[in-house]
Amino acid sequence: MTEKILILDFGSQYTQLIARRIRELNVYSEIVPCTKIPEITDDIKGIILSGSPFSVSQADKPAFDIEKVLNKRPLLGVCYGAQFMAQHFGGKVQPSSKREYGRAFLHILERDNALFYGVDDESQVWMSHSDTVTQLPEGFHITAKTASIDVAAYASDPGRFENPVFCIQFHPEVTHSEQGKTMLENFVVNVCGCKQTWTPESFVEETIAHLQKSIQQDKVVLGLSGGVDSSVAAILLNKAIGSNLISIFVNNGLLRKNEFESVLHSYKDMGLNVVGVDAADEFITALAGVSDPEKKRKIIGKVFIDVFERESKKLEGVKWLAQGTIYPDVIESVSVHGPSATIKSHHNVGGLPEKLHLKVIEPLRYLFKDEVRRVGETLQLKHEILHRHPFPGPGLAIRIISDITAEKVRITQEADAIFINHLKQSGWYDKVWQAGAILLPVQTVGVMGDERTYENVIALRSVNSSDGMTADWSHLPHELLAQISSDIINHVKGINRVVYDISSKPPATIEWE
Repeated sequence: MTEKILILDFGSQYTQLIARRIRELNVYSEIVPCTKIPEITDDIKGIILSGSPFSVSQADKPAFDIEKVLNKRPLLGVCYGAQFMAQHFGGKVQPSSKREYGRAFLHILERDNALFYGVDDESQVWMSHSDTVTQLPEGFHITAKTASIDVAAYASDPGRFENPVFCIQFHPEVTHSEQGKTMLENFVVNVCGCKQTWTPESFVEETIAHLQKSIQQDKVVLGLSGGVDSSVAAILLNKAIGSNLISIFVNNGLLRKNEFESVLHSYKDMGLNVVGVDAADEFITALAGVSDPEKKRKIIGKVFIDVFERESKKLEGVKWLAQGTIYPDVIESVSVHGPSATIKSHHNVGGLPEKLHLKVIEPLRYLFKDEVRRVGETLQLKHEILHRHPFPGPGLAIRIISDITAEKVRITQEADAIFINHLKQSGWYDKVWQAGAILLPVQTVGVMGDERTYENVIALRSVNSSDGMTADWSHLPHELLAQISSDIINHVKGINRVVYDISSKPPATIEWE
């Protein structure tokens, strides 16, 4: 039984970060909407109430029945969670005279409070709230304050509850709270008694055992993309069921240069049972004349389903469809007000389970991207696959900012290959999060030799990010950019100008479409 901390999500942008910080302590954490509280089973050791964009005074705040969790396990209320607790028990929560956002310094009033073991007085914390607890309810006491608020943290009196309640009006999960991780560790380890045994090695061991028990002698089909998630899922399944896993790797004609052949070779070297399907012509034909990016995505999704369904039906005895779904995908598909109106297509591969009448297995369903990579390292997955840059599902279709032709794909592939090879040779590839070439729908005048040219423009994009939610453009050396530009213009027929994108996300996005 894997012990865990349950995080009740009230819609905060920081909820996933709470989960990540706890997992960094080698303790499993799981996020559930506050509107859908599960039974509090023995494996749940503690409960955290997240922050929220809502105010406790709003009529449309998320519905939450605190009696389902109160006194069953130690509780930690963060920001909105702290305000909710105060209001629920009869205290006062009022709008702040000004929005409290940014750095503050915590003056600890109760030095022996379990949450503050090893935390320095005047430790920096991060505030982000517009309501403030102005009066505590009976049975609670203040444990810390700041220069601007009298109740920065409070806790239940000894004996008030069978399980203690801790509440804080700041965010310990963000890096700006310099000793926030210590506070979370105090709660998770010292208060809740978690043993910190959740590691990549334990995950691999437990997951393989679970897969073997669930699948037994059945056959499984998996759609490989060449990316980290599907590759790690394939290795886990291969270790569990061996050749009963059949993986299908489809060439949609929109991959990087020579990627279909090189990735297929890598997979077979790893001992995977892989079927390579070259369907490039089908995709390019279906995309002819289409410029709208959403239409491109829908066409690519439909053709992929058609190809995958056709190839899957050639296989005998398959009862399961494996997917590389990861935890952010799962979290994004539900909200505190109930099921999300839209679920990303990669959550269910466009309805393939229903079309193929297969049961679904998702080995990575509860892992974040960085955890997937750590599991991949434990499984000794090849470096070139494990540390590949993220690549959009529609491939180069959304890096060609116009209709798709075989010639435009060739130009983009050639330019992209030169860019990526230079990053690898210079040591920059592993320093940036994602990079690629974008073919713009403009032509410009140039001079090559004694001739004037009127050809295409390539934009280079390279960004640094930890999760793709925000990103900054990579400050590549000018000398490197100059060499990349020169090589692209000299070696890629059809290109006479190269530009570099220095936009951050937000306000721009990583991809152009």
